[in-house]
Amino acid sequence: MELPIFKDIWQNSLQWQPNQEQLEKWEKLYQEILLINRQINLTRITEPNDFWEKHLWDSLAGVIGLNFLSYKDSLKVLDIGTGAGFPGLPIGIIFPHWQLALLDSTQKKIKVINLFLEALKLSNCQTVIGRAENIGHLSQHRETYDLGLLRAVAEPSVCAEYVLPFLKVGGIGVLYRGNWQKEEELNLNNALKQLGGKIILIKPLKTPLTNSVRHFIYVKKTTKISDKYPRAVGVPKQQPLSSK
Repeated sequence: MELPIFKDIWQNSLQWQPNQEQLEKWEKLYQEILLINRQINLTRITEPNDFWEKHLWDSLAGVIGLNFLSYKDSLKVLDIGTGAGFPGLPIGIIFPHWQLALLDSTQKKIKVINLFLEALKLSNCQTVIGRAENIGHLSQHRETYDLGLLRAVAEPSVCAEYVLPFLKVGGIGVLYRGNWQKEEELNLNNALKQLGGKIILIKPLKTPLTNSVRHFIYVKKTTKISDKYPRAVGVPKQQPLSSK
């Protein structure tokens, strides 16, 4: 099985196209995932069109074409709960001058991502193993990132508590969501008031092949954050700030 190229769809949906080197690296990543998936269940999304839409297009749709990102700069980016390496790996491939950290608490997944990084020769990506609640308090990670990515991690207000401690003041968190409800927005705003952030954009999109609803929520860190955040492991999910 090979990945589709879909250059026209890239252009029509995101006003952007991958180059030949990027296409080849994505294909290499896809083949590596198919191989490893025979041994461990890394992702259930393996059919070529599905993989293209849900892993490649979706990953990049969250970061391409934003007027508040300085694409030429060497941004420091954190992918929280990267899982099989998404959205971080496809983004690392198209922005080789960005520095990406791929964070996950599952050692098995991090080991596999390290194999991918070696196979793809992605020197701009590194892995971090641990929970966001712990790593967010370490000085080498706290308030050092320009961009934080969270896909399918937790409810939005919980994601905000995970990501804001990692961001510099002025940094942006990107929440990858499916449907988006007004209640979620109210809860997120409530959490952001306590954390020192604000929503700057809610971008709705339809996926190009299956017409599924996607929303990308962009939150900006506006002030330094209290040392108490993120709270201890498990607490953000059990006691979301939105309920306070």
